[in-house]
Amino acid sequence: MTNPFDPADYLTDEESRAEYLRLSFESGDAAEIAEGLGTVARALGMSRIATDAHLSRPALYRALARDGNPSLDTILRVIKALDLQLTVRPAQRQSEPAS
Repeated sequence: MTNPFDPADYLTDEESRAEYLRLSFESGDAAEIAEGLGTVARALGMSRIATDAHLSRPALYRALARDGNPSLDTILRVIKALDLQLTVRPAQRQSEPAS
């Protein structure tokens, strides 16, 4: 019997966790962002992240599930608990074809 693949098992350093989240946020998909935050939280220990974010563990699991819908407050708490910061930069626009 094989264990299901869990990307959290491979997020063993700050750089890999940050890159994983960067790609989640870059997708622009709310479900993927929530799931990405949940995966990184699992990699670091969901109990610790829940405590640091001042959230219950079950509430954190629900909010960061693929079908969860975390509030901005929850997202910011989790990002802070992950010792990360959220930054914003201008979007790169695709160049328009010449006419």
